[in-house]
Amino acid sequence: MHQRNMIETVLEQTLFKSRWLLAPFYLGMVASLVMLLAAFVAELIHAFPEAMNLSAVDPEKVILAVLGMIDLSLAGNLVVIVIFSGYENFVSKINTENAEDRPGWMGTLDFSGLKMKLIGSIVAISAISLLRAFMTLTEDGAPLDEPKLRWMLMLHLTFVVSGLLFAAMDWIGNRAENPNHH
Repeated sequence: MHQRNMIETVLEQTLFKSRWLLAPFYLGMVASLVMLLAAFVAELIHAFPEAMNLSAVDPEKVILAVLGMIDLSLAGNLVVIVIFSGYENFVSKINTENAEDRPGWMGTLDFSGLKMKLIGSIVAISAISLLRAFMTLTEDGAPLDEPKLRWMLMLHLTFVVSGLLFAAMDWIGNRAENPNHH
């Protein structure tokens, strides 16, 4: 019986420590954040001189550039949420020594909350991409790619419906766990 307990203990410790195999994934996500920053800076460098040419500034082009930067910013926010929440939920608590600028949601966002933030960000990113696609339709000589727009719209609606279903499942799950809590 003693041998089984020792084998079980070693197995459980190995399983518990295996969570650290996720750490490189989160470091990779930091690298993806750097890539998003590079894309954001490139977009800003490209758009800024064009927007400063006051005699020939095209408001629609400026709006499209800003929407692109908002899209990149939302994607960056999404990556940060995944890094912090994923690491804290699955690997280890992040010791920030009570830093005053620690995001309020850190340490409180469980898997369900993470899932909702992810789908919310994906819906927002999809909506911005769809808006950009519709805005390019007003450009002179822009070809109308109906199948692409249709697919973008269907994909966006799929994200919206998925978000609603996730929210409904969480609501049902919370009601089942706490039937007397309103």
